[in-house]
Amino acid sequence: MKRMGMIFRAKANKALDRAEDPRETLDYSYQKQLELLQKVRRGVADVATSRKRLELQLNQLQKQSSTLEDQGRKALALGREDLAREALSRRAALQQQVTDLETQHQTLQGEEEKLTLAAQRLQAKVDAFRTRKETIKATYTAAEAQTRIGEAFSGISEEMGDVGMAIQRAEDKTAQLQARAGAIDELLASGALDDPSGLAKDDIQTELDRLSGGTDVELELQRMKAELAGGSGATPKPAIEGGQGQGQASRTHDTPRFDKQ
Repeated sequence: MKRMGMIFRAKANKALDRAEDPRETLDYSYQKQLELLQKVRRGVADVATSRKRLELQLNQLQKQSSTLEDQGRKALALGREDLAREALSRRAALQQQVTDLETQHQTLQGEEEKLTLAAQRLQAKVDAFRTRKETIKATYTAAEAQTRIGEAFSGISEEMGDVGMAIQRAEDKTAQLQARAGAIDELLASGALDDPSGLAKDDIQTELDRLSGGTDVELELQRMKAELAGGSGATPKPAIEGGQGQGQASRTHDTPRFDKQ
């Protein structure tokens, strides 16, 4: 059970880390500090209000004490010693109250000074935290944007890599087709392949091609003989005509006749 609880807490903590935005956390902390600072300021205001109320009471008691003192003087001047004693007794009671209020006033004044100093220090800390918060937020935002750009660039790089591979495959296939076409052209030129039209030559065309090829050979042979004969000074017999005649006779003799049906 402990292990399951630990695994659950670890997964929950990891999920919270993914969901947490540091900028929101900083803003929330800054808001809490502002609330605390506001409470301290209200405390300072409350202490200052109490101090001011004590000061008003002190002023009132001091006025009453002065009035009783004057009344005692007047009563004593009129020979009313009893009234003068009563006035002095009341004045003494008021003086005790004044002393107590002055003590409380000093205490409140000290507390007010402490709270005021604490509020000033807290204000300085809050201002420093705000500056640091904005700096961290700006840095985090820049880092986040840089990360997104990097991820987008990585995606583009992968996509461009796929495009490059496709281009390479297309070039390979094109080169293969070009090589195959060149090989077929060579085979067609050498006669190793049949007529691509699929039409077989008839016997007459075959004979005509054979005679045409033989005539070219005979002509080339007669030309070479003429060159050799010219070099030795003899006049060669124009055998080309005979060759042509023989060729024509041969073609006349070999060419089959087709009777009309």
